[in-house]
Amino acid sequence: MDVISVIRTKRDRGRLTDEQIDWVIDAYTRGEVADEQMSALAMAILLNGMDRAEIARWTAAMIASGERMDFASLPRPTADKHSTGGVGDKITLPLAPLVAACGAAVPQLSGRGLGHTGGTLDKLESIPGWRALLSNDEMMGVLRDVGAVICAAGDGLAPADKKLYALRDVTGTVEAIPLIASSIMSKKIAEGTGSLVLDVKVGSGAFMKNLDDARELASTMVGLGTDHGVRTVALLTGMSTPLGLTAGNALEVRESVEVLAGGGPADVVELTLALAREMLDAAGLKDADPEKALRDGSAMDHWRRMIAAQGGDPDAPLPVARERHVVTASATGVLTGLDAYAVGVAAWRLGAGRARKEDPVQAGAGVELHAKPGDQVTAGEPLMTLHTDTPERFAYAIEALEGGVTIEPAGTAYEAAPIVLERIA
Repeated sequence: MDVISVIRTKRDRGRLTDEQIDWVIDAYTRGEVADEQMSALAMAILLNGMDRAEIARWTAAMIASGERMDFASLPRPTADKHSTGGVGDKITLPLAPLVAACGAAVPQLSGRGLGHTGGTLDKLESIPGWRALLSNDEMMGVLRDVGAVICAAGDGLAPADKKLYALRDVTGTVEAIPLIASSIMSKKIAEGTGSLVLDVKVGSGAFMKNLDDARELASTMVGLGTDHGVRTVALLTGMSTPLGLTAGNALEVRESVEVLAGGGPADVVELTLALAREMLDAAGLKDADPEKALRDGSAMDHWRRMIAAQGGDPDAPLPVARERHVVTASATGVLTGLDAYAVGVAAWRLGAGRARKEDPVQAGAGVELHAKPGDQVTAGEPLMTLHTDTPERFAYAIEALEGGVTIEPAGTAYEAAPIVLERIA
């Protein structure tokens, strides 16, 4: 077997054999296949695609590159959720303790942000003392005691994906649906969860800009999960407007706690409950009532215990940025458009995100919204507040927002798009 023949097969729109796939993933993980060679293969896959059998084998080979976790010893059924990423997407934070409060175990292996979509671990690390890195034994201990854990994936889980993910990010091959699907699902299947709910975002602030691409990605991932014995369902959800009223790290933690306290923005509550119901149903807990768990405080109790179990202080004040700048409405009327991508880039430029994996993030940086599409706004009144420790960033954030806000005359009809667009199982 040699890598040139594998590259040529896919370059010439051929189908990779099981043996070719197994060999190239193993050889790349071991360093026998060079980055530039795998880059060529990834580009060929982006341009020419893969069929379902190829994607399934590619995923299986990445799973086989490392360890697999096993939660069979837990007294609860396991359910996990993965989001393809969006602006203001803090749903994991209230969702994991909520589902745990309803009787499932939630082993949520999460990541850091890169670019305009925030990372769950970055958000949680704004809580004083909280730590993302847990050993497998510590993770199992938190799951047994609390029912939910949010932590970083260990190095032993699908190491081929970790290496290939970094390569795709710098070679213009991130958008390849076979590689996106196998990247997500290799980690989730290796993680060992019994059921999985996928939140596939669609819109300007999402990875998938249109419904057809999102549907293809969701269907591919549901098929991969099913083929590997994981009960999998996907929701396609809107991401043309930011979720909730905050995009940042500590800002989103604060909003998540508001949801757990029975308040919070309506769209965040709606999506949290929709995903909770899907997770509980997939775990076989059809009679659980997540709305009740938000009302009676049990979800909040699980949040506090989960944060404390990972070294965090749930009562500690969250970091606040040193500088603020208020952006005002340019006209009086109805806010009909608030582009998620523009807000995400603004938050990123303020310091809430990173351009490279090694970059630090500011815990208090981000964008706080004072209006959402459909709201009446008044010229000169606050539309959003920008937060950062480095005020020289304000000009770059404001530049990102140009063209991202649409205000139409008072009386203009506005109909909000649904949050959940489709369900794929």
